Order: sequence, then structure tokens, then C-alpha cells
Amino acid sequence: MHTLYGNSVSGNCWKPAMMLHARGLPFRWIEIDILQGQSRTPEFLARNPNGRVPLLQLPDGRLLAESNAMLLHLGEGSEWIPSDRYQRAKMYEWLFFEQYSHEPYVATVRFWVKYVGKAQEKAQEIVERTARGYAALGVMERALATARFMVGERPTLADVALYAYTHVAPEGGFSLEDYPAIRRWLDRVPTVPGFVPMPFHG
Repeated sequence: MHTLYGNSVSGNCWKPAMMLHARGLPFRWIEIDILQGQSRTPEFLARNPNGRVPLLQLPDGRLLAESNAMLLHLGEGSEWIPSDRYQRAKMYEWLFFEQYSHEPYVATVRFWVKYVGKAQEKAQEIVERTARGYAALGVMERALATARFMVGERPTLADVALYAYTHVAPEGGFSLEDYPAIRRWLDRVPTVPGFVPMPFHG
């Protein structure tokens, strides 16, 4: 059985939980309270020196970090990864976009505002990151204006990756009012077979 170390309100941790569920793979969830430093203990750092969740332990004991690497591993051989080379590359493009241009802004602002009470302390940085978060949402809006999912007409790992923090973006103060295509997509993703909602508690 797989073991997933994660935090229930983390979009990055929800991603592999969602994919394990969608693939029908039984797994054990171990809640890690990052605000209490549980990902920084010597025991956890021995498993993941980067001191972050999620962390996936495979049935044979091997460990895998980084949420999108987990998605790729768990999605291997399924329809979640396009068979067409170009479509597959577009999926990778969105996975890299999510971690470089979306998550550092949308997710980080949410974390500061909702979970650690740093809205005033980080006020100027929040203004800057919010602007870049809206830029990322604009890129998504343009893509979804002409497609049902991030890569065409079928859901892929790109949809899992980007749904994770887009659907909770308002918790960080982001308004989705001006993004009708994103709002329609946010309604569409939960209808995909195997979907489980966030927060995920195991």
C-alpha cells in the first residue's frame, strides 16, 4: 500500500491523494502539521531532506517528493496522460507553469492570509504576488476560453495540478469574477470520475 504524508488543507498534498483515489489505489494518509514543525523533525527530514510535504512512500518503500512528480508517477499508463506526444508536452507545459508561475503566487498569498496571519506583515509582498497571481489566472482564462480542460477536451494531470490552488484562490483574496472560463472549468473538474474534494483528511 502507498503511504502519503500530507497536510489536509494543502493543494500540493491534495494532488497525489486525488490521483491515488482516481486510480483506485489504496493508501494510508499520515497528517503532517506543518505549522507545528512536523515536517522539520529529524525523523521526517530523514525521509525528505527538503522538509516539505507531500511525501509519497511507494509500496516497496521507496520515497518520492514533489507533488507533480507524484502525479506523473501515479498517472503513468492512464488516460490522465495524453498518448499524443504534442498533447503530452502541453500537459508538461502546464505542470511547469503551475509550479513556476501559479503556485508561488496564488498558493503563497493564501497561506499567508488564511493560515499564518501575515496579511499586514507581508502587505507589500502580497500586493506584488497578487498581481503575478492574476497574470497566471489570465493565462489560464485564455486557454480555457476555447477548451473544456487545460489540454483540450479531456482531463489530464494538468487539470489536477491547477485545480488544487485555483479553486481556493478566493481564500487568499483573489476574485474570480472576471474569469468566467475558469469558473466553468472549476465546476467541471469535480464531475470527473474519481474526483475527491479538498481538504483531504484521509
